[in-house]
Amino acid sequence: MIDWPIAELIPHAGNMILIDQVLSFDEEQIHTRLTVRPGGLFNRADGSLPAWVGVELMAQSVAAYAGCQAREHGRSMKLGFLLGTRKFECNVDHFPVSTELTIHALRSLEDENGMGIFECHMTGPGIHATARLNVFCPPQTAAYLAEGVRA
Repeated sequence: MIDWPIAELIPHAGNMILIDQVLSFDEEQIHTRLTVRPGGLFNRADGSLPAWVGVELMAQSVAAYAGCQAREHGRSMKLGFLLGTRKFECNVDHFPVSTELTIHALRSLEDENGMGIFECHMTGPGIHATARLNVFCPPQTAAYLAEGVRA
């Protein structure tokens, strides 16, 4: 297990941090976990999380992958963007309170311009979800964001 605080690995804060821990990572993949707790931003009235939040859980795992890579190579964490997903499939409509979920994100493509594709799988008791995430982490984030302001 990795004991680095999640808040130091992903550019989220407070209640927006949904994953609890990085279990392991290497140059190509990451394994993360979380326990569903009531009272969060996306919880339903019964405390469960709707299945569509699975995309965000996967995206935060990919962000943690980038944060782990940056930290391991002595670089600072950078802002990245979820561009979209393909084929999100989940066999349940929600994740009950107290359910432990594990997420595996495997990098299948990344280019020098910051575009990447990750194959993601999320599992828990009786739960299986998959998706392909398209992400973008511009090499010069501040310049990229400034370009959008001018447009």
